[in-house]
Amino acid sequence: MQMHNPPHPGEIIKELCLEALGLSVTDAARGLGVSRKTLSAIVNGRAGVSPEMALRLSKAFGSSPDHWLRMQNAYDLWQLRQKAKSLHVKKYFSDATAGDHVLAF
Repeated sequence: MQMHNPPHPGEIIKELCLEALGLSVTDAARGLGVSRKTLSAIVNGRAGVSPEMALRLSKAFGSSPDHWLRMQNAYDLWQLRQKAKSLHVKKYFSDATAGDHVLAF
């Protein structure tokens, strides 16, 4: 099920991790082993959660790395769907046969 306008993972980190534990961005960044600039960019929605950061967040605050990456993916995909009509892409299948053509890698 697609979520309507999911929050950026940085919002979750800010509210449920930093604020809930009384941590500053500087202290949390130090504990995560990253720069303050890196964590600040994520918390402020200017950067996404990478697989490495997902692992660090998982080790520090719980949940699985997969959970952090799913949050980032849901956010990114929702943002892209908002501008899907502006993407100019050649279609190589008809809507009627879309389900019949599955690419396997």
